[in-house]
Amino acid sequence: MKRSRYWLFLPVLAVSGCMSAQQEITQKEDHLAAAGFILKPANTPERAAMLTRLPAHRFLRRDKGDLVTYVYADPTVCDCLYVGSQQAYATYRANQQAQYLADENRMTAESYEDSSWNWGMWGPWGGGPGYGYGPGWWGPGMGW
Repeated sequence: MKRSRYWLFLPVLAVSGCMSAQQEITQKEDHLAAAGFILKPANTPERAAMLTRLPAHRFLRRDKGDLVTYVYADPTVCDCLYVGSQQAYATYRANQQAQYLADENRMTAESYEDSSWNWGMWGPWGGGPGYGYGPGWWGPGMGW
């Protein structure tokens, strides 16, 4: 009886996972546009065919003489291609690094937010005699 209840939640988890992946791609594309990438829609059959040949959601670098171009193909969300210069790609990467550092700083600040939290209620963390998770001082918590 209990197992059948868990199967009811499986479609909900699957749908929520798909939505978050699409939201992640959309957010990435917003960052690409902010960095200076230009959106090129696959609005002709020739462009659509070319878009299907590119790896989805990956950056490709194209060198033509002294000109370096970066391409990002999205056949799932916008059915388009993002094209940017070397400067646009550098701006995108710098923004991603800054966002990563901001997220790290936020998580660090959140972990020390409540300094009055009572760690003692959670029991001993190990250390001396009487500490550990065994039936007594001879238990597995003492390294036996």
